[in-house]
Amino acid sequence: MSSPLASLALSLLPTLLVVLTCCWLTRRPEAQCRPWRRRLAILLITSLAGRYLVWRVLFGLNQQSPMALGLSWLLLACEGWLIFTGLLQIGLSFSGRRDHTAAAKAGEALLQQCPSPPTVDVLIPCCGEPLALLERTIIACCRLDYPAKTVWLLDDGPEYEGTDPQDDGSPRQRRALARSLGARYHRRQGRQHAKAGNLNAVLPHCRGELMAVFDADVVPQPHFLRRTVGLFLRETRLGFVQTPQSYMTPDPLMRNLAMEDWLLPDEESFYRWIEPVRDSVGAVVCAGTSFLMRRRALDQVGGFSTDSLSEDLATGIRLIALGWQGLFLPEKLSAGLAAPGVADFAQQRLRWCRGTLQTLRSPRGPLRIAGLSWLQRLAFLEGALHWFNAIPRLVLLVLPLSTGLLGILPINLNGASFLMVFLPYWLSLLMLVSWLNGESRSALLPELYSWLLTPVLAWAVVQTLLIPRWRPGFRVTSKTLHRARSRLAWGLVLPLLALFVLNGWNLLGLLSVLPPSPAMATMPLSNRRREIGLWGCSGAG
Repeated sequence: MSSPLASLALSLLPTLLVVLTCCWLTRRPEAQCRPWRRRLAILLITSLAGRYLVWRVLFGLNQQSPMALGLSWLLLACEGWLIFTGLLQIGLSFSGRRDHTAAAKAGEALLQQCPSPPTVDVLIPCCGEPLALLERTIIACCRLDYPAKTVWLLDDGPEYEGTDPQDDGSPRQRRALARSLGARYHRRQGRQHAKAGNLNAVLPHCRGELMAVFDADVVPQPHFLRRTVGLFLRETRLGFVQTPQSYMTPDPLMRNLAMEDWLLPDEESFYRWIEPVRDSVGAVVCAGTSFLMRRRALDQVGGFSTDSLSEDLATGIRLIALGWQGLFLPEKLSAGLAAPGVADFAQQRLRWCRGTLQTLRSPRGPLRIAGLSWLQRLAFLEGALHWFNAIPRLVLLVLPLSTGLLGILPINLNGASFLMVFLPYWLSLLMLVSWLNGESRSALLPELYSWLLTPVLAWAVVQTLLIPRWRPGFRVTSKTLHRARSRLAWGLVLPLLALFVLNGWNLLGLLSVLPPSPAMATMPLSNRRREIGLWGCSGAG
């Protein structure tokens, strides 16, 4: 065997071993495997990530000048942060997932034998949704197969008069709609604290032992309460039960890419992987809709939290800190509408980002509130840390320009190093992450969402952290029964388009302001493109 072929074979050997190991581990679905297979997969990913970081520190830094070394450390810090947050999410699944389906079945049988079932208030907060949408949700809630319930429409919508059923109407029209369908109607004075304020305003009028909350676009199945109320009869310290959010319409990114028929939406992995994992460590996230909560527990924490835009997350943390249990039931018992357009999708994610970071900074957030175990704090912290990923991602988008603007390549990377060090790690993620999360998402699809939102999320993180008193106005995600006409979200597209154009020029050697460093000056243009291309592949991973 010639020397080049032998060198190539040696470079590919670690990759081949990783691929064979991953194929062996993933022969059967993760849910059907013994725990040691899942733990071995997590350890394999962790060890390969550690191997890559060690190589980056020892051999991957460009030390030709102080500026080159500084940029190299900046790049390494960004890579290290993204690897750390990814491993933290994967590592939380080390102990497995819980499934409360059997407990729900036993609770349903117990409920059938109960002579006086717990009373339930079903709350539908609305804020400007179309009348036709409200009508559908109210009808579904009134038809819940449960006798001891009271359905409330909580109106936070505008005052003007509407005539089209696709309009949101007026308070008089919404009141008439609710009463004609058998629901009670409540409208508060003012609109302070957005959704949390709307929910808190009706609490003095509610008498139920439990309360279910559904967003205005969410349609519960008739057996929603039968499947969830019994769990509260079994567990006296159960504070809330969260069920998955599912969608009748594809999200705009999936629809625009024509992938809605063969790929699951981004939220699917949260309810098929992340929530069950958090349930196993006692850190279930209250997601704001499709949940059932014990009224006595809510009263103990003073109602729904008004400290952040994510009142659901903050309220759930406070309940758990007081010793109440949060439980995730992995049954799709309701369905709503996805954001109709890319701009609405981005606005929704921005609100979640700001609300989560506001909760993190709060004195009663997961870092400072008393009553949480270290594992619960870690799980809630992981949910906040992944929003910070937008900043290193933005740096990774900008840093390749240093090759053209400064004449510096901030990483020492060649083909052999790529094959021996980075490729095994990247393939382990590609093959094992989707297996670990029950095929609810691949390792690549979330990257599409993340990179698209990187510039706006990075700006939101900086605003929320540096201006803690800054509170943007609460905007409800637009929902409609009809498919929205696709519109280009220029606020998202332009920053990314500019960066991609600049990086394209850079790759072609057309972006040059300062003379290149001595090493790059003697490097042929084709080799320089190859080095930048390998770096781009590693950055995308």
